[in-house]
Amino acid sequence: MSEKTESGSSKERAAFSREVGAKAARKLRARRNSAPGVWFGLGMMGIVGWSVAVPALLGVAFGIWLDKRHTGPHSWTLMMLVIGLVIGCWLAWHWVSREDRKIREDKGDKEIQADKEDKNE
Repeated sequence: MSEKTESGSSKERAAFSREVGAKAARKLRARRNSAPGVWFGLGMMGIVGWSVAVPALLGVAFGIWLDKRHTGPHSWTLMMLVIGLVIGCWLAWHWVSREDRKIREDKGDKEIQADKEDKNE
């Protein structure tokens, strides 16, 4: 009779330890996968904004310089502003798409890892 009680309690302990381990793993996963905060979003907007504004301002500066040196019927300033905006928008699009790809890859890796951990539980 005492053998059944001991084996029953060891089975209960093993089940209890598995349950505690699973809960701890879920808690750690939740901490790792926390959503980015407001400051992260504002920082992203700032980076995208600067990646458009800097080439546009450089284009304007170069256009003003060209207008002073080579006068003509066309405004170099306006032309360089448009070219700077196009380059800036392309840089912003490239940067955002690269970050999106990284986020998707990380999310995929974490989902695969979570599935493996769930199967082991």
